[in-house]
Amino acid sequence: MPLQPIRKRFDLLSPILDERTRRLWASAEAIVLGHGGITATSRATGISRRAITEGCKELQEAKPTPMPSAVRRPGGGRKRIEDKYPDIKDRLESLVEPLTRGDPESPLRWTCKSVRVLANALKKMGIQISHVAVAGLLRDMGYSLQANQKVKEGSFHPDRDAQFTYIYEQVEIFQEDHQPIISVDTKKKELVGYFKNAGRQWRPKGKPERVRVHDFALESGKVAPYGVYDLTENAGWVNLGTDHDTSAFAVESIRRWWHKMGKEVYPKTTRLLITADSGGSNGYRVRLWKKELQRLVDETGLIITVCHFPPGTSKWNKIEHRLFSFITMNWRGRPLISHEVIINLIASTCTKSGLKVQCELDVNKYPKGQKVTDQEMKKLRITPHEFHGEWNYALSP
Repeated sequence: MPLQPIRKRFDLLSPILDERTRRLWASAEAIVLGHGGITATSRATGISRRAITEGCKELQEAKPTPMPSAVRRPGGGRKRIEDKYPDIKDRLESLVEPLTRGDPESPLRWTCKSVRVLANALKKMGIQISHVAVAGLLRDMGYSLQANQKVKEGSFHPDRDAQFTYIYEQVEIFQEDHQPIISVDTKKKELVGYFKNAGRQWRPKGKPERVRVHDFALESGKVAPYGVYDLTENAGWVNLGTDHDTSAFAVESIRRWWHKMGKEVYPKTTRLLITADSGGSNGYRVRLWKKELQRLVDETGLIITVCHFPPGTSKWNKIEHRLFSFITMNWRGRPLISHEVIINLIASTCTKSGLKVQCELDVNKYPKGQKVTDQEMKKLRITPHEFHGEWNYALSP
């Protein structure tokens, strides 16, 4: 029996039919087709055989009832799951939140709590329910699918807020004297090659960029972008290193920024303020960082003041959300296939506020494990500030 004509008529009428009229129309088709009509109509329309059979009985009644205003008869349709199982919401919540509402030893405490897993758990309690109904109940109870949110920063240092205030005051002092202020940090290392890069970009439909399945570094290795952000000029410098992210590399990045950008903008300056994180290659405990800064100070004649953000507060560093975030947005969804591509993507980063970025490749070697002795530290001309001298200090030529 040909199904195509039935399917075509159903596709034309279905947008304007409700549940009852759809059932009656399918039943009329089945009656007209005769033997095998119910099966054929069910296959063509997707309406269940039971619904068509009930519709045929309704059409063939001696005294057909008038069309009611409601789609279903009074009392028709599936009963609400809450009416059948009055305590189902309490049981479901005890599975979703076992520490607050249920047993801490719940078998789902260490299980992925998908709606199918929850439905199976409820069935073991004697509740017959589908995963679709579980999803509906969770929405009614105020639940939604949510990812983790990064808000906990660990234990706070008692002078955390005071250090923020101190950095702000130092920045104001330097800006009033028209002295440069830079924020520095190393961006996350990136693989070079046809590797997946997070994000999406516009492409012809069905033609995504094809990248490697496994993230194993190739001969081109990784790059470490070290950024220098000028707070006053809203300008950025990125030194694209191909070796280790050491303190020597960090200070070399600042040195290149000074000779390529800073010196031209601030030709008469005598001081420089650097704001940095507490850890990493520019951490306040790293001896090599201070030794390399002393070399830069001796070369340039600048008095360099360094203010470190308190531990656990690196996200407050200006470079994170004024430079690095926009670089990430600019190359989202694009594989970083070569050093040239990375440099061009970084250098083309811009914002509505007028951010300008320059980038340069650094192929120098920066070996790890360099030690700085106590004698070398004594030779450094470091002047700690009165407030937290370990975080705030100046180096003089």
